[in-house]
Amino acid sequence: MPIAQTRLEILQVHKFLQCVRNQDKPQIEKLCAHGVPHLINYSEPNDGETGLHLAARVNDDDMVKFLLELGAHPNVVDLKGRTAAMRAAEYGHVQTLDVLASAGSDMKIKDAEGKGILFYCILPTSRHAKCTQIVLECGAECNNVANDGMPLLVLACMESVENEKICLQFLENAADPNSAQPSTSKTPLIEAARSGSVLVCRAILAKGGEVNAMDKNKRTAAHMAAKNGHFDVLHLLCSYGANLSLVDTIGNTMIHYTAEGGFANCLKYLSQRGCKANTKNDDGLLPKVIAKNNGFKDVMKECRKAERLSKKLQGGGKAPTEAWAVRLYDWTHENQTRLMEHFQQMDPDGNEVLSKEDFYDILVTLEAPINEDSFKALFLLHDKTKEGVINYHEFLAGKKYVHKTYLMSAFEKKEKKKKGKKGKKKKGKTKVPMPICIGAEGARTENGEPPEHLIHRHVPFTDTGRFDRDHPPDHPIQDDSAWYLHFPEKTYINVTDAAKMTDLDSLRRAYSHGRSVNTQDKYYKTALMVACAQGNLEVARFLLENGRADVNCQDNFLWTPLHHACLSGQLDVVELLVAHQANINAQAMNGGTPLMRAIQTSAPDIVKYLIEKGCDVMLENRKGDNALDVAKWWADPRVLEIVQAKFESLPQPKEGKKGKGKKGRGKSGQKKAPVRASSVPPIPQGGMTTQTTQDSPTITPRERKGSVLRAASAMAGGIEHHEDITYIPFVAWSNVPNTRELIVKKEQRRMRFGDGIDFPDFRMPFKDNFMKKSEALGGVDSDDDD
Repeated sequence: MPIAQTRLEILQVHKFLQCVRNQDKPQIEKLCAHGVPHLINYSEPNDGETGLHLAARVNDDDMVKFLLELGAHPNVVDLKGRTAAMRAAEYGHVQTLDVLASAGSDMKIKDAEGKGILFYCILPTSRHAKCTQIVLECGAECNNVANDGMPLLVLACMESVENEKICLQFLENAADPNSAQPSTSKTPLIEAARSGSVLVCRAILAKGGEVNAMDKNKRTAAHMAAKNGHFDVLHLLCSYGANLSLVDTIGNTMIHYTAEGGFANCLKYLSQRGCKANTKNDDGLLPKVIAKNNGFKDVMKECRKAERLSKKLQGGGKAPTEAWAVRLYDWTHENQTRLMEHFQQMDPDGNEVLSKEDFYDILVTLEAPINEDSFKALFLLHDKTKEGVINYHEFLAGKKYVHKTYLMSAFEKKEKKKKGKKGKKKKGKTKVPMPICIGAEGARTENGEPPEHLIHRHVPFTDTGRFDRDHPPDHPIQDDSAWYLHFPEKTYINVTDAAKMTDLDSLRRAYSHGRSVNTQDKYYKTALMVACAQGNLEVARFLLENGRADVNCQDNFLWTPLHHACLSGQLDVVELLVAHQANINAQAMNGGTPLMRAIQTSAPDIVKYLIEKGCDVMLENRKGDNALDVAKWWADPRVLEIVQAKFESLPQPKEGKKGKGKKGRGKSGQKKAPVRASSVPPIPQGGMTTQTTQDSPTITPRERKGSVLRAASAMAGGIEHHEDITYIPFVAWSNVPNTRELIVKKEQRRMRFGDGIDFPDFRMPFKDNFMKKSEALGGVDSDDDD
């Protein structure tokens, strides 16, 4: 790697890097031909960056190809020992990394810290997962260990939930599942269990990972799973024979950690599987005391049950289920799919029963944790009629050889049934129907064109063999394509679709021909509403500044553009609407305010901005919930803290006056019927009418009629008639953005919405927050949602 040292070399290297940054290919060729020999592989003296490093860092794959064609070496390194491929992988530039891999870049090179290229791929994005796949296909080492002793797989498993795909790719390519960091002795399984990824833990164990491996503090993977409340990981470790009775260096058992974190389910599971609950740690604390100090009542209840079970077993009592049966049940539950496949192969007739010998052979083949004596006891429990067969569905259910409290169904969340009053049937809640208003198609406009919400779609029209977005005509007359090409057929587009696709040319043409900027579609949505819902600042600014759009118009649910903007999670769009006099206290059909929409999106910057602008936080929706109630249900801790601080800063009501606190009861003792909040408008039951904005009529002066006297007077006055030689092109050139402008727009979108905006699985902020909340509550497809 030649480093620029002399003044001439330094100047030429800096000039070369500047040309690479500016994509000045002719100047690059000139410098390579007439400059310092091998200038293309020279490194600048500060960081050792070459032109190839620079192009790879900014994801300029076209420049990378150009430099490689000029003789750039793909394996040249900077002063930190990093290759251009490492820089591309670090930033997740898939296209550039693919080009470098095709050029023969060595994926086994290590930097100055001993890290290979796979260390740079460990980031929780889809791009880095694709980079990992490319690098592994080119022969990168999965068992790379850095100079500080950190193994690659251990580092990836530290965030195994976010880096799930990358960890699985490492394991599929023969990464060592038992590698450990020397300073902490932590293995990949310990880190994956701490992070909580069941898939990664399962893959590590399937590849031969040691389930009872300890770190420097004698903590196993089960300790980490119990400490963080990962019940599924804990069950997986038990199915592979994890020892749950181990104690760490400070005397804590796994139950101590579950009591500290408040995980009652995990504590119950551990006590049944052999972890003692009456053991004190080095501080002399029982798990029950730790749970009491932290205020976990449900955990204290489970601790008392676990202590009674431990005392019973220590006194010679018998457990509800024998240890071998519990161990077999956990293994069966984890390997249920494999067992069912073997059972069905041995039972082609579908009788759901197998003979004793066939059943035992299957268990031995799959290495089930059972011996002959235990199998005899198991078979007797399933063959009480002495027929010599066993029903494998009953075996998989586990109800005949395991107590019901040990079954996995006992750890599932159960909804408590609400008890009604004695002697009376509980009445269901009255549901007020909410009409969904849909507008009519509308009459055709002048000249028989479609209704008003359908506008003429602008199509760029030119000879693509002569001109394109990067090579426009020098002047309007140069583009004479309209004289020899056929015009494209006239097509129409919905005004809201044009706003969604940022089709400003179509919108500009429609408004210049007299269409109203507040035109609504059949759902009573305007172009401004759709632009705000998409977080499209460019279209929203165009409609407000050029078209004078109504910022307080309402759709069929009485949502205003500010409601949609708050739901999109884009602060700049909200600021634009408020600057144009948008009503920050507007209420929708259900009473929701823009502040509530921002809270549901978990957008702290928007919530803070609306509160600073003086929005009314005490407004209630139709359910009687104010902003604080909505924040407790929907928002993350940051938003809840902002709303809570605002409510605490409000003046307290004077004593003696009735507040809006607890609901009172009548003389009969019955609850009063819920009263709709006074701030919520009533639900419209009839057809919805919209305010149609009428443009002021433009009065054009009528032309004066010609006369002989007026013509004679003009001729006598000596008025000279000048011939107008102005040329108007047949079709004007469309201002189509060039490639550079498109890249800048893409960068701006990524800065506003995140790096995932270009991927099909991207979700807008509200939907992302909704999915996270629903998954935390059991998933949107849960059976409990009927």
